[in-house]
Amino acid sequence: MVQIAEMLPNGPGNEPLWRLVSQMGVQYAVGTLPDATLCGPGEAPWDYLPLLRLKQKHNDAGFALPVIESRPPLNLTKRGLEGRDAEIDVVCKLLENMGRVGIRTWCYEWMADFNWLRTDFGYQSRGGSLVTRYRHADMADAPLTEWGEVSEETLWEALEYFLRRVLPVAEKAGVELAMHPDDPPISPIRGVARIMSSIDNYQRLLDIVPSPMNGITLCQGNFVLMDPDVPKTIRKFGRQGKIFFVHLRDVAGTVEDYHETWHDDGQTDMLECLKTYDEVGFTGVLRPDHVPSVEGEDNHRPGYQLYGRLFAVGYIAGLLQSLGTRTLRRTTPELLVGESVPV
Repeated sequence: MVQIAEMLPNGPGNEPLWRLVSQMGVQYAVGTLPDATLCGPGEAPWDYLPLLRLKQKHNDAGFALPVIESRPPLNLTKRGLEGRDAEIDVVCKLLENMGRVGIRTWCYEWMADFNWLRTDFGYQSRGGSLVTRYRHADMADAPLTEWGEVSEETLWEALEYFLRRVLPVAEKAGVELAMHPDDPPISPIRGVARIMSSIDNYQRLLDIVPSPMNGITLCQGNFVLMDPDVPKTIRKFGRQGKIFFVHLRDVAGTVEDYHETWHDDGQTDMLECLKTYDEVGFTGVLRPDHVPSVEGEDNHRPGYQLYGRLFAVGYIAGLLQSLGTRTLRRTTPELLVGESVPV
């Protein structure tokens, strides 16, 4: 059965989040690349020793670390420009060293120039809590990026080139590549095409360079905008064994105009989704994503404040327990903070 994880940035100032997540009983972490405090002189975040220190830092705090969800620079690669081979060399080194230290999944994406995008970071949800919103009409007059336009065809050609370089390395290292969808899954935005924006395109991703390490991050908040029948999508990719990682979140609206929601207040049947992950045999980790900012918080990190995570983790844990699975650490001698956790 799926296990609950939480995103734990490793830089200074994140200590309260780490303690809160530990107090919630979560025992799996989704990490970011090592920051400067974990890199010695002349070391880069994708080198062996920084990644080893990163894993040890999580283990010392009582967390297994099965996923890294941040990336070296890749914009030249996505656009198929000169200099991409040097960027890809860095990714290959990252995958090799993740394999050496035993981190099994790398969550990446194919959004050129900019990552996830919202037009409003303070949309009011229930009780005055704040969530993010995207309204495509607001982007109609937005300027091109400094890089200019890029076509879907160029992105596909560049993606195939990338996969043919890195998948043999990933296979040898035993590291899964889990492609995150475009966020929002609509094309183009500011002249920049988006290709990870439909169910058919995700199947094309899997078929273009077949590999046991070529799979997906099923971010439900994006996939529900591609097809509202999320359990059907889970079955499609889960039966192929291609769901490597899950973002459990929800939205309300359409791809042209939607906002994030509380985990119990969106358009998706979360319980049915969890049943379906079990049905297809998914045994990886999921993390809640894009939680509301609530009373007492300043919304300086929209979607990633502290207290909305409490609700999200508790809600998901309750759903899983209703299915007969307990996923959170219990305060017993069986598993104490600092004790090793299975990966």
